[in-house]
Amino acid sequence: MRANVYDQGLDRNAANHVALSPLSFLARSARVYPNRTALIHGSLRQTWAHTYTRCRQLASALAQRGVGPGDTVAAMLPNTPAMFEAHFGVPMVGAVLNTLNTRLDAEAIAFMLDHGGAKLLLTDGEFASTVEQALSQMKNPRPLVVDVEDALHPDGRRLGQVSYDDFIATGNPDFVWSLPGDEWDAIALNYTSGTTGNPKGVVTHHRGAYLNAVSNVVTWEMPKHAVYLWTLPMFHCNGWCFPWTMALQAGTSVCLRRVDASLIFPLVREHRVTHMCGAPIVYGMLVNAPPSLRAGISHRIEGLIAGAAPPAAIIEGCERIGIDITHVYGLTEVYGPAAVCAKQGDWAALPIEERARLNARQGVAYPLQETVTVLNPETLQPVPADGETIGEIMFRGNIVMKGYLKNPEATQEAFAGGWFHTGDLAVMFPDGYVKIKDRSKDVIISGGENISSVEVEEVLYRHPSVLVAAVVAKPDPKWGEVPCAFVELREGAPPDESGIISFCREHMARFKVPKQVVFGVLPKTSTGKIQKFALREQMRSASAIE
Repeated sequence: MRANVYDQGLDRNAANHVALSPLSFLARSARVYPNRTALIHGSLRQTWAHTYTRCRQLASALAQRGVGPGDTVAAMLPNTPAMFEAHFGVPMVGAVLNTLNTRLDAEAIAFMLDHGGAKLLLTDGEFASTVEQALSQMKNPRPLVVDVEDALHPDGRRLGQVSYDDFIATGNPDFVWSLPGDEWDAIALNYTSGTTGNPKGVVTHHRGAYLNAVSNVVTWEMPKHAVYLWTLPMFHCNGWCFPWTMALQAGTSVCLRRVDASLIFPLVREHRVTHMCGAPIVYGMLVNAPPSLRAGISHRIEGLIAGAAPPAAIIEGCERIGIDITHVYGLTEVYGPAAVCAKQGDWAALPIEERARLNARQGVAYPLQETVTVLNPETLQPVPADGETIGEIMFRGNIVMKGYLKNPEATQEAFAGGWFHTGDLAVMFPDGYVKIKDRSKDVIISGGENISSVEVEEVLYRHPSVLVAAVVAKPDPKWGEVPCAFVELREGAPPDESGIISFCREHMARFKVPKQVVFGVLPKTSTGKIQKFALREQMRSASAIE
């Protein structure tokens, strides 16, 4: 083999190679813009210099408690400064941040704490009841519990032996940390329910977090010092990497514990918010809010939307109240958004219905993601770009997870053939834009949250009157989709919709509970498999009539 002269004596070294990590963004903003506001929460105004100090104190306090490379720190927190700081302080010691979905029930939280091997848990008093139950259900030793107290929610109950502020006060503000030795090192653990009862642990790395944080800026043409309102949960795919994006741009994060129009519009007005993210339900709530709440807001706001395609009414409504919507698509396995429905210049002149049709597509790859495409899942060949032939959406690139924690089978299946298989069925249009047609895994996306139909079915099967159960998505004008249960009853059992719904509420998070129960014989194949496609069609037909 002929020697490559460009490899001779031109080796990688400390001068010309540094591991990519979003932690570097924080250090830079603290150095370059020390006095600019990084965080706003109630009356709190925290600069980038102070934020950097607190993150180093958190890292130091963790190290003093024996937390280090490969350890897991879980966080059951709303969108507060502590959650933001955890995105930097935890990985500064090589540990992995596991942000927990605050809407889940105790059983699911207990599983995640056990499976992820949490060594320390940051928790907010608002979730004390759920966390307390989860801790009692754990099979592994309990993690050290650190209570994050918040003046905006003073009624929370403490579960641990130390408060967050007291904990980080023990840390060294000049703590010396370093970038990861390998940018492939894990930075975060996020659980996704998929289609099985037990969620899968998605492991992401420093390199991907760095690149997607930058991709957010490029995709959105996000200016320096943007003011970002946290309408998106930071627990969801690490807030789509926006804690790190905000550090990159030295922007201002306006924290928000609860998504409520009566809270959002005053914050937009007071702080002149420029950017926000969320599911269609969030924007629908803002569009339908009383006009008086929007009084005095004259500037435009940039909004990313994901979770379901934005309907024409949402796009038109957002335009009317000064929000410019950009549709993105992704999954936890690709760090949140990794595709965007990139707008073309001539779309603005089109009628709203046509713009809505174009904007409803999942689009093209993020700038720093290698590709998103639609392939035949059997042959891995591209489907014709005709807008008709259905295949599976697949990603390839640096913004793809390391894999599923302690689940080599699922990891191998997800990466079969050198592509990440999303499980979403879609078509490719002649202009190269992707559009979802169905979800092969039967996941219900309700208000931007994934609901496993299998998980709900498992609860239904625990009900003494249920013989057979299947759960499918029911179209909903508010949430996009909600679970609908089809149930065959045991002989002699009376149809009791309210009773079954109440039973489900006792055994799962409220957003997963079926909103409707339909009784009757379920359609099955000759082998006894329930034909969910028939149930989905029945639900669509019923919704169309309504």
